[in-house]
Amino acid sequence: MKKIHQLTKLFFIMAFSSIHISCSSSNDGGGSSNPTPTPTPPVVKNEVDFWLTKGNQSALLQKQTGTLAFGNAVNTYSNIEVNETQTYQTVDGFGFTLTGGSAQVINQLTAQKKKDLLQELFGSGDNSIGLSYLRISIGASDLNATPFTYDDMPTGQTDVNLNNFSLTPDMGDVIPLLKEILVINPNIKIMGSPWSAPLWMKDNNNFMGGSLQPQYYEAYAQYFVKCIQKMKAEGITIDAITPQNEPLHGGNNPSMLMTALQQADFIKNNLGPAFKAANITTKIIAYDHNCDNPNYPITVLKDAAAYPFVTGSAFHLYGGDISALSTVHNAFPDKEVYFTEQYTASTGAFDGDLKWQVKNVIIGSMRNWSKNALQWNLANDGAFGPHTNGGCTTCKGALTINSTESVVRNVGYYIAAHASKFVPAGSVRISSNITGSLHNVAFKTPAGKKVLLVVNDSDVAALFNIKNNGKWITTSLEGGAVGTYVW
Repeated sequence: MKKIHQLTKLFFIMAFSSIHISCSSSNDGGGSSNPTPTPTPPVVKNEVDFWLTKGNQSALLQKQTGTLAFGNAVNTYSNIEVNETQTYQTVDGFGFTLTGGSAQVINQLTAQKKKDLLQELFGSGDNSIGLSYLRISIGASDLNATPFTYDDMPTGQTDVNLNNFSLTPDMGDVIPLLKEILVINPNIKIMGSPWSAPLWMKDNNNFMGGSLQPQYYEAYAQYFVKCIQKMKAEGITIDAITPQNEPLHGGNNPSMLMTALQQADFIKNNLGPAFKAANITTKIIAYDHNCDNPNYPITVLKDAAAYPFVTGSAFHLYGGDISALSTVHNAFPDKEVYFTEQYTASTGAFDGDLKWQVKNVIIGSMRNWSKNALQWNLANDGAFGPHTNGGCTTCKGALTINSTESVVRNVGYYIAAHASKFVPAGSVRISSNITGSLHNVAFKTPAGKKVLLVVNDSDVAALFNIKNNGKWITTSLEGGAVGTYVW
C-alpha cells in the first residue's frame, strides 16, 4: 500500500510539473519489531538522457536533470515497448531545403556569427543539432528573390546544346554556403529539385505553369547531367534528384506541370539513359508532391521501362495522409520513399505546429518507411522573404535572420532538432508501439544507442513507461510536449 500511495502522489506531481521518475525495484523493509540499522540506499545512476520541448516554450530542446534508471517495479501506466530485434528502413537524414533566400540571409551574418550558426546547425558537438540532409532547388524556387534557371535565353531563342548552361545565378550565395557546410559535414546528403525547366523548353514560355515540350526531353535530361557534373566540379555531390517539384501545381512562381505518364516517359527514354551514359549514380526520385495522390508514383513505377531507373518516390503533406508513403512502399517494397517538404506558416502557433509536425512529418514519415524527413525553408527574414513575385509569402523559416547579428530559432528548428541531433544518418528504425496519444518512433544508431522520439498528441499530461529488454523507466510528458530519450 505504501508504494501505491507513493506512485499516486508522484502522478499528480509529474502531471503538473513534468518531473520524471525512475522506476527501480526496492523492498519495503517493514514488518519487523526489532530495530535494525537502516541500510544506505544504493546510488541510482541516470541511464536515459531526456530532452524536452514544451508547447508553451518554457522548455526548448532542454536536457532534463532528473534520474531515469531502468527497473522492474510494477505499475499500471501505458507502455511504449522498444524492440531492436524488429528493424525497418535505414535513415538518410533530417533537415530542410536550403533555398536561395535561406542562403542569402545566412550569408548576411557577420563571419563569426555565420561560422557559429553553421556549426550549430551541421556540426556533431554537444551544442549542435546535426542536420544531415539538405534539399536545394535546381535553378530558382519561389523562395528566391527572382525566378531563373541555369539556361535562360532571350525570348524566341533556344539552346538545345546547352552552350549557355551556367551555375552563375547560384555562385553568389547557395554554392559558397554549401561549400562551408560541407567542411563541417562532408557526408551531408543533398537532393536537387527543379521548380521549372528553362522557359524555351516549355509550351507556354513562362516561369509559371506550362509543360515541358517533348522535343526538349533530351535537352532537359542533359540539363540535369550538366547540373550534377558542374556541382561535382565545385565539390558538391548531388545524392538524389526529383524530375519536378510539385508536378501537379502550376500556380507557383516558378512552377511546371508534369503528369505521371509524362514523368515516366521522360525518365525511361531520356533522364535514366542520360545518367547511365554519363556514369552518373545520382538517384532519381519520382513525384515530389502531396500524399493525396499515391497513384502518381505508382503509375511511374508500374512502367516497366522507367522502373529500373527510379530509386523511389518523394512526398509532401499539404494534402492527403502520411500513410500514403506506406501505400507506395507496400506496392513496391524494393523502392524507397522520401519525405521532402512541409512548411510552417507565419500564421501558425508554436504549440500547434510543434505537435502536428512532429507527429506527422517526423514520426509519421519514419513510421511509414521514409528515408528522410525534410521541412521546407531553413531561413528567411522577418518579412518572410526573399521570395519571388507570386511565391510563398507566409512560409516561415526555421530561422529568422533580421540583421548581421540576429538569429531567431523558430518552431521548425526544434521540430527537426528533436530527431537530427540524436538520429544520425545510418541509424535504423526499430519497433515501438503507439499507445493512446503517445505517438512515437524508435531508432538504433550506428554507435548502438537507442533513441525514442515521443509527442503527447493531447491536451493533458501523460505518465508512461518506456520498456526495453524486460525493464522500464517511467516518465511523463505534458500535453503537446515532445521528448527525445536516448540510452
